[in-house]
Amino acid sequence: MTRQSLLKRLRSDIERGRLIEPGERVVLGVSGGQDSMAMLHALVELNRADALDWTLHVAHLNHQIRGADANADADFVADQTGGLGLGCTVEREDIPALAASSKRSLEEEARARRYAFLERTCLRTDARVAAVAHQADDNAETVLHHILRGTGLHGLAGMSASRPIRSGSEVRLVRPMLGFRRDELAGFLAETGVAHRHDRSNELNDHTRNRLRNRVLPMLREEFNPQVSDALLRLAEQAQWFEAYLEATAARTFETLLISRTDREVVLNAEMLVKRSPVIQTELIRQAVTALGAEPVRRGVEVSREIGFNHLRAVAALAADPGSGKQISLPGEMTVCRRYDRLIFSLPGNRTDQTIPAQIAVACPGRTILPVRGLKITAETVEFDHAAWPVIEQTKPKSQEWVDFDELRPPLVVRLPRAGERFRPLGAPGSKKLSDYFINAKIPREQRDRAAILCDQVGPIWVIGHRIDERVRLRPDTTKALKIDATPLHDRPG
Repeated sequence: MTRQSLLKRLRSDIERGRLIEPGERVVLGVSGGQDSMAMLHALVELNRADALDWTLHVAHLNHQIRGADANADADFVADQTGGLGLGCTVEREDIPALAASSKRSLEEEARARRYAFLERTCLRTDARVAAVAHQADDNAETVLHHILRGTGLHGLAGMSASRPIRSGSEVRLVRPMLGFRRDELAGFLAETGVAHRHDRSNELNDHTRNRLRNRVLPMLREEFNPQVSDALLRLAEQAQWFEAYLEATAARTFETLLISRTDREVVLNAEMLVKRSPVIQTELIRQAVTALGAEPVRRGVEVSREIGFNHLRAVAALAADPGSGKQISLPGEMTVCRRYDRLIFSLPGNRTDQTIPAQIAVACPGRTILPVRGLKITAETVEFDHAAWPVIEQTKPKSQEWVDFDELRPPLVVRLPRAGERFRPLGAPGSKKLSDYFINAKIPREQRDRAAILCDQVGPIWVIGHRIDERVRLRPDTTKALKIDATPLHDRPG
């Protein structure tokens, strides 16, 4: 693969996966090794050639595992970064000492500390994307590792090209090089004359990952299938497809089962849950766990990473048990109990917050009371007068919005935002995730998961108190409008 063909494919992968948007700030995790140096130079060249207006910042964590070599790696990355005119953050952490203290493996501790460092650097530099240089061969090794450990579908899917760096984080972890093989990146460095560091510890078989790379995969290639890495990657791709379908299907069902949700508690209808197929049941349970996964748990490990298939199966069995009051404990101090027809997922802490209903039907036209939110929604259909609109637009209160009635797909509901949901803010050039909109609008984190979203059957119409969707804006041919007021209740409960 030539340099130009690699850059062209990289641009395509980034655009298709929406990994890095034009104008975005990005922190690059650079170790100094072959893959990370290829990522660094490819993204710098792409940014310059295609005028993508990225602001790139390099981050390097010295794990202090390899003594003088580790220090030399840090110096090398700082020198290379300076030559490219980029900012660079270098930190040191004694990973061997931290691993001994936490009783985790060196690999686990290094990974956790590295991602925490990348997130810190992102927040300090006002970036919301951290890029790491995992490539296709790394992904094949990961899938094989998961299989040997006894994985489920999620493990078969391997690495994702984009995900939150941890549950609840505003920072996304992206892997732009995931579509390239190790030898392709080596060829890119050779053609461009870019230097890189060689980590001799990769040749040792002290760690599981090294044994898979140096012993197991070569044996599988020689004795079973010369294209074993390709086979593992095809398996991962198909698992990703199925997982995405399963997740989307369960997400639609999740809303129908959701009785209530707060920052510390999610309540599902147990009787409706057990009527679903086992694969949907376990995915719905996983989504309930993930909904409470924003809080850090012991030693910084995320709830959703510690909870495995056996935990999900145990919760499904609890949901199917009509005996009320039984309870099981999950990692991260989470508990699940069945009370009558309700399956309740809880985290410890203050649960005095009032429960926000998952969704409430909105009368259209008519008045709808949202007592917990302390809001009154009034919807009125009116004949739209284009001549009068400029004055109305200038004088209407901020609590009022007008939308094109004929563009709506009733019935309307007010509900909580959904994970990964997108809308197109009025006047914006394209759609964006609600979570990104909340960040840009500087809505406090504690308010985001409790935001009131007015929706029709297509999706969001109005992030109440903020912006309507471009889809329902008033147009030159609008003849009927829906006037919506969202005003506070005078006697809002405590």
